[in-house]
This record gives sequence, C-alpha cells and structure tokens, in this order.
Amino acid sequence: MPFRCAVLDDFQNVATSYADWTVLGDRVEVVSFPKHFTGEDELAAALADFDCAVTLRERVPFPATLLDRLPRLRLLIASGMRNSVIDYGAAKANGVTVCGTESSSTPPLELTWALLLGLARGIVQENNALREGGPWQSTVGADLADRTLGLLGLGKIGSRVAQVGLAFGMDVTAWSQHLTAERAEEVGVRLAPSKEELLAISDFVSVHLALSDRTRGLLGAAELALLRPTAYLVNTSRAAIVDQDALLDALREGRIAGAGVDVFDVEPLPADHPMRTAPRLLATPHLGYVSRANYERYYGQAVENIRAYLDDAPVRVLG
Repeated sequence: MPFRCAVLDDFQNVATSYADWTVLGDRVEVVSFPKHFTGEDELAAALADFDCAVTLRERVPFPATLLDRLPRLRLLIASGMRNSVIDYGAAKANGVTVCGTESSSTPPLELTWALLLGLARGIVQENNALREGGPWQSTVGADLADRTLGLLGLGKIGSRVAQVGLAFGMDVTAWSQHLTAERAEEVGVRLAPSKEELLAISDFVSVHLALSDRTRGLLGAAELALLRPTAYLVNTSRAAIVDQDALLDALREGRIAGAGVDVFDVEPLPADHPMRTAPRLLATPHLGYVSRANYERYYGQAVENIRAYLDDAPVRVLG
C-alpha cells in the first residue's frame, strides 16, 4: 500500500504543479483537496486513510482531539517554521512527526503595500466606477509623502515595510513591547514612546506582530478610538490582534477613514460574515503568503520532507 499524502486547502489547484512530486516515485500517492474542510468531524473523515497531511499556514488546527482520531497519520507538514494551531505534544504521543518549510517575508510585505496604496488612492472604488460607467473621479487620494506611518512591530516584515515607507518620503515610527530605540535607529525609524502615542499621531498604522497572549486584542475599542478620523489601519498579521467587533464599529461609524485587512477570525469567511460587507474596508482572502515563489518553496520542501521521512531521516522537524 503506497504512502498516502493529503494536500489541504489547495484552493488554486497548483500544489502538484508547483513542485516535482515525481521524485517520490510510486512510493507516495498524492491527493489534493481544493475544498476547505469545516469542523473536526469532516476533517477526521477526510484524513482517515492518509499517512501524511500537508497544511497551509495556521488555517487548519490539529488539536489532540483530532490527532487522536487519525491513527494512520504519521507525518504532518506545515508551511512555515512556526505553527500555533498544532498540538505538538499530542502529535508526539500519537507517533506523528511534524515538519515545516521555509517561508519568505516578501509576499506579505508586498501585499501590505498593495492594501495601503489601494486604500490611500481609492483604487477599488475608482476602478469599479470606471468599469460600470460611474463618475469620472469621485475620490481624493490620501498622500503618503510627509505623512506618518506607524508600525506595530519592527521584525522581519515590519522593518522591510518601514524601508518602503521611507522610500515614499514618509515619517516612520514604530512600537512594540520590547522594541528599543537602538533597534529602531538601525532601521532608520523613530521609536514611539507608547502604543497610544503611535496610534494618535499616525496617518497609517500597519500591524506586524506575532500572535501571542501578549498581543491578542492589542487593538481594542479604546485603542481604535485614538486613531484620527483620517487614519487608515492595515492588518496582514493575525486577526486576533485587532478586536474584530471594535474594528467593524469604527468602520461603520466612520471613526477611521478605512482599513485594509487580509486576516480574519474565521477562514475562509462565511458568506454572511459582516467583514464581507463592511464599509471603508479593503479586504483580501488571506493572500499575504500566496505567491508563486512561496508556493514553490512550500510544496517543493514538502516533497523533500516526505522523501526524508520515508528515508528515516526527517528534516525541518518542529516541536
């Protein structure tokens, strides 16, 4: 019986074409699932006859309750080298090896600026009007030059977002709990004295923090109230860092100029989710990591992980 591998959430049907799976020969049977499985029961049923599962980012949780129901599963491969929704202890207890892949910070950096620029210049509204015979010019764009860009987080992605902001001639300031003035100076930006000060002075705020107990709900109703009515918020990091209900209220009431969001509390978004119809919102379906080069890296290294595991020499082991 061949080693069976399930590729989850292959929405674009590209997993088997963006990597050379033939190097695995007839030892492995690969089945791609373009449909997202909702709920643990559906996922447990779908994976019951598989030895391996390849999962994208942190969309599909693998808690102990699920792993206990998959006695055949032996290898779990996650894109990226960090995954907060896999129970590593339960995986080990069930004899499941967990491996990761490399991931580039370039795609989320680029999408951050796509959202920010789209908001600033009303790209979607103006494009729709042009196509539908609407008014010729209906918005007045927000300038970037000489405006303040506030970054929550100045790590790998945040520091690169800062460099682009500086290239646009923006005044860039940053804050995170452990960020130092020395680190900010290395990147060429100013350290904000506090989160509250950053929110109050920024024309654009972009979130680039990892989700943790410390950052969950970091921006709630009180924090969003500090933003100017002309300010924009962009979140390509994790939805739970920003209180979703508070953000929806701010958008509906026009207390901020707009928001660009790529991450949501539930993914994929249900058809009736309020984020689909919120005003002043430019939203994308978690495209931050979705680029050809990144997918080639994910799936190519997934193939390497499978081959190494079958050769009793697993690589990129997590947990």
